[in-house]
Amino acid sequence: MVKKSLHNPVFFDEIINRIHNLQQHSKPRWGKMNVCQMMRHCNHVLQVPLRKIELPEINRLFTAIGIITKWEIQVFNNGIPRNMPTFQKLIINFECDFEEEKESLLRTLEEYRVCFKNENLPDHHVLFGKMKSKDWGFLEYKHLHHHLKQFSV
Repeated sequence: MVKKSLHNPVFFDEIINRIHNLQQHSKPRWGKMNVCQMMRHCNHVLQVPLRKIELPEINRLFTAIGIITKWEIQVFNNGIPRNMPTFQKLIINFECDFEEEKESLLRTLEEYRVCFKNENLPDHHVLFGKMKSKDWGFLEYKHLHHHLKQFSV
């Protein structure tokens, strides 16, 4: 069973190509976000390990659930469930510009790659707990894959 990661150049390029295949009028298969909002949401999620967005602390029960979820996704190579709750800071419910968001997401992905190569990823996430570099690469790939699949690319 292949565990894809943004840290593998083949899978990084796969994500880039899928982003390029998004269309301004792509319709979601589930959820409330349009394609532009989804790209901004994915951009914000990538900005967490870049330390550009800081998530608020959560109670220990949610952290425990997050740690178990991280373990389950890694062990079983599961996808992210549809319509899963997210942090308020990561919810995008306003209109945005498709081309600007696509370019911004691609730039942030490149920043993420540099951060990984410089071994500068954080060792902790407020929901998932202790994080190693491989955890970031795997979970960020899973998150992007989830939303790109949402828009059929």
